[in-house]
Amino acid sequence: MRTINITVLLIIFAFLNMKGQQLPQNETSLPEVHKFSNEVEITEDITIATYFQFMDSLVSIGDSLLNYPISEHILVHHNSWIIDTLANTDYYRKVEQDSFVYDQRKQIVLAKGAILRIPDSTTTCNILKDFEQLKIEVNIPEYRLRIFKDSLVLYSFPIRVGQNKERFLKMAGRVSDLKTKHGKGRIIKHVKNPDFFNPVDGKQFYVTKRDDGKTTRMPQIPWIETEINGIRNGQMIHPTTNPKTLEKSYSNGCIGTSEEDAWRIYYHAPLGTILEIKYNLVGDNGKILEDIYGYKR
Repeated sequence: MRTINITVLLIIFAFLNMKGQQLPQNETSLPEVHKFSNEVEITEDITIATYFQFMDSLVSIGDSLLNYPISEHILVHHNSWIIDTLANTDYYRKVEQDSFVYDQRKQIVLAKGAILRIPDSTTTCNILKDFEQLKIEVNIPEYRLRIFKDSLVLYSFPIRVGQNKERFLKMAGRVSDLKTKHGKGRIIKHVKNPDFFNPVDGKQFYVTKRDDGKTTRMPQIPWIETEINGIRNGQMIHPTTNPKTLEKSYSNGCIGTSEEDAWRIYYHAPLGTILEIKYNLVGDNGKILEDIYGYKR
């Protein structure tokens, strides 16, 4: 088993910080990893606030020591329990467990003593082959997002879509059609720590009112940027803090999901993943759907 000296790790972490990867305010320093081999032991609790920086650092170390590529998505698929842990930080799942969480970023996702397994080159190659078979399919009038592996449906999630109207959006600087755009494309970007702005008035906000009337801080969950028909139109796949709006035409054009589902979608949407957004008025069960945008009239 191969190990890495703590001093070397600290030098790497220092190098990363010098390149502009700043620690969030009021957060403790990243924990040291005592060895990098086929297993890595977590020596301090990792919260959502430091999770992505920790994973990026781990990937950087792996790149310097391994003779095959490694990535956050590969590591997480080799340690699939992480996805379940992240999904369980969903505000409404915590409410069901009689737990109120004001700041989701403070929840622990990698506990001290947890073990991360590092895939070997063969396993990594197999995971990358699996990624090549992934496809995300959205059917707008069905309010449904599906994740396929080849022809097999892995997940089917309820979503919200854009409204059937036009509105002036200050962030766009013009009157915009709020309908969700359909067509074929791919995933082009992950925004791991998004800022939140009201697209109508352009004002930034930091808190959100939940369906139960309580106010919390906005959660840190990745947003996924799409490219449709060769155009980057700002149409994102991202979580909503108000799941009562799912299965409705409610958004300003983006595709909204629950917080729990957003984590699962993110880890099944590596960059380059094929995306198809359809407007099909026949559902999978043969049900005729409402023509919410009036395209067929």
